[in-house]
Amino acid sequence: MYDLIRPLLFALDAETAHRATLYGLDVAHRSNFLHLVAKPPEDLPTTAFGIRFPNPVGLAAGLDKNADHLDALGALGFGFVEVGTTTPRPQPGNDKPRMFRLPRHQAVINRLGFNNAGVDALVRNVQKSSYRGVLGINIGKNKDTPNEKAVDDYLFCLERVYALASYITVNISSPNTQGLRDLQEEATLRRFIETLREAQERLGSQSGARKPMLLKIAPDLSETELDAIAEVLLAAKVDGVICTNTTIDHSSVADDPHGNEMGGLSGRPLFERSTAVLRGMRQRVGNQLGIIGVGGILEGDHAADKISAGASLVQLYSGMVYRGPALIAECVNEIRRQQEPTHAG
Repeated sequence: MYDLIRPLLFALDAETAHRATLYGLDVAHRSNFLHLVAKPPEDLPTTAFGIRFPNPVGLAAGLDKNADHLDALGALGFGFVEVGTTTPRPQPGNDKPRMFRLPRHQAVINRLGFNNAGVDALVRNVQKSSYRGVLGINIGKNKDTPNEKAVDDYLFCLERVYALASYITVNISSPNTQGLRDLQEEATLRRFIETLREAQERLGSQSGARKPMLLKIAPDLSETELDAIAEVLLAAKVDGVICTNTTIDHSSVADDPHGNEMGGLSGRPLFERSTAVLRGMRQRVGNQLGIIGVGGILEGDHAADKISAGASLVQLYSGMVYRGPALIAECVNEIRRQQEPTHAG
């Protein structure tokens, strides 16, 4: 059914189409017509970070920043849903237009800039939702918070979302908030992560339920930088890492009319680089922490390749723009197929 709707959505600008799609999913869900849009896959139970996921294919953060559409998205068949990025205070994000499709490359460029209604609004939306699946909440800092005080923003969000989240993702890798990626520098990251880890353990003790904390990293890091990040993650005993966010390298889409737009590039052109970062991170950390692979998954094989490269779980975003909800079951089924033992003869 998405194949019939997609030309209509692609006639709209990317951000308008994004809102229209989510509104349509909400209507379909409330009307009990969502089964016409997507048939959820059979379960493929997967355990990571101490959490049991019904299947290893999740929704990446960014699609539903305020958890406004959690019920509808949760009914599509994802093994888990990650909402956000949320910040302490509401902010409008960058000026429009700020989201661009590159259909020839099956790619998206966005410079949204953590546009969201603030963490208190997200908390209210999660509380009133009927979704009971695995929920990740992705936290960030406000644009006008200087980096030397950034940890305060993350602590503010962590404390407010902790009770509602299955896991929390610390996003320091978006290219659309000036200076944010500087937090990935080793000495800064070490202090930053140690402070958040202390808060995580304190909140876990107070609530009687320890929630995993993951770090989302960029695909544009050097091998030396990745070495340092892996060392920090292992030393601080962080639960997991998400590889990766969008890339600032647009060389693969330079021939596109929108190829030089500022912002993070996602979709098919990101697949090889994000998977290489994932594979390298798995080699660095061994089996000591879980990894979520995200970036450029447009078909089932791509998801299975991320798992083969060392991912425990995978996430979709741009693939949903180009393929629609059918991609979820395709990815689950291909991962299942490649995990089945083969028999000679």
